[in-house]
Amino acid sequence: MEMMSFEFFTALLSIIFIDLVLAGDNALLIGMVAKNLPTKQQKKVIVVGTLAAIFMRILFTIMAVKLLEIDGLLFIGGVLLVYIALKLLATEESNDIRPSAKSFLGAVWTIMLADFLMGIDNIMAVAGASSGNMLLVAIGLFISIPIIVWGSTIVIGIIERFPLFIYLGAAVLAWTASKMMIKDAYVQPYLTNPLPIILFQLLLIFIVVFIGYLLRSRDKGKSHQFE
Repeated sequence: MEMMSFEFFTALLSIIFIDLVLAGDNALLIGMVAKNLPTKQQKKVIVVGTLAAIFMRILFTIMAVKLLEIDGLLFIGGVLLVYIALKLLATEESNDIRPSAKSFLGAVWTIMLADFLMGIDNIMAVAGASSGNMLLVAIGLFISIPIIVWGSTIVIGIIERFPLFIYLGAAVLAWTASKMMIKDAYVQPYLTNPLPIILFQLLLIFIVVFIGYLLRSRDKGKSHQFE
């Protein structure tokens, strides 16, 4: 595929479209993670986390062919994403949180891991659309960076104004996790009927939001005991 050719630009537009579709989920995730950090660190973790996630995405896109050969990867990734959603819900909010390298690096790591898990399908789609051209992959991903950063900042503002929005975010992560599990090679043979698939997705969303609510209520109860 020659650079500046019609085929090159067509493939580039396809990759940009794929990345922008996923950017909403990424922005939601990064905003939820950054919200748990002190205000001074929020913008920094958004930028660093986004860049790190993009780097990881490029790296794993190169490895996409090998990833396709690993049966069970999607299911394991879905389980880990459920854990991340619960962890974000259970994080106790406190105005007394002190900035620390550990919390900052922890937030960046969470963003990188969750972005990779959420983006496995995206990685495969981009790898296919690029026809093996890594330049196309890099250009498409970096174009999506400002959109993700801008979107993450908006998410933080929404959560601060409407705290219950975090439950919607967790529900989106749970829904993404359910899609990953359903597409796994080990699970697909058992879920051929649409009804069980829908019921499974709804049940997983309910379980994540409900357990997250219980964990959040428990943490708030503990914080009130020490006031």
